[in-house]
Amino acid sequence: MIKVLVSGFMGSMGQKTVHMVNDAPDFKLVAAFNPGAEGINKADYGLADDVEVFTSLDDIKTDAEVWIDFTVPSAVFNNIKFAITNGIHPVVGTSGMKDEQLAELTKLAQDKQVGGMVAPNFGLSAVLLMKFAQEAAKYLPDVEVIEMHHADKLDAPSGTAISTAKMISKAREAEPESSLAETIKGARGADVDNVRVHAVRLPGYIAHEQVLFGGTGEALTIRQDSFDRESFMGGVKIAVPFAATAKELVVGLENIL
Repeated sequence: MIKVLVSGFMGSMGQKTVHMVNDAPDFKLVAAFNPGAEGINKADYGLADDVEVFTSLDDIKTDAEVWIDFTVPSAVFNNIKFAITNGIHPVVGTSGMKDEQLAELTKLAQDKQVGGMVAPNFGLSAVLLMKFAQEAAKYLPDVEVIEMHHADKLDAPSGTAISTAKMISKAREAEPESSLAETIKGARGADVDNVRVHAVRLPGYIAHEQVLFGGTGEALTIRQDSFDRESFMGGVKIAVPFAATAKELVVGLENIL
């Protein structure tokens, strides 16, 4: 039985995670963390009476083995630093961390021998899209990424799109030929390792990504759609037992599938 703490349990993804942990026969929810949770009715958030609720990192005392984090970009780094320092293995679905922050956490995990999983996306369709795009980039170097998310998403571009672009860039065996000319600055999107990335934020969307490849006389489109946040729970369920015994921080769910 793996003991779990859910960080950001009051949010949409946090609530999906709480229900997933409660339903999994091999997991036990022992603690939950969320600033602003003072005085809540635990039952309203799917928490059993024996689940400890914390509102400050300074107050957390728990025997949880795995820390699942679906919070916000401004909080995730300090949360995961706290978890690793205190011997709790992280499973991180919050995007928006800077490269230098991730590098610091990776070193800390190595030093403490407390590893885990950081994934820009836990949806299996999104992970497969990244793997397929990486393979296609060997043959079609001209490519652009379009990611579409709900209007409340706090980071742009998404962590998934950034990871996709970096994987494409590493896999390319030739330089792209497409022009980067713009009559209005920003029209060609952001530059992520010489891959153009476009972010769309609209109500009604959940999480969607297209990778558009172009070649002489042909085009290839790879697309994935997440229509419900429940789709991410399959990947989280895979990551938890891996993280519980990991000695280093692994980035990307595709590395353990």
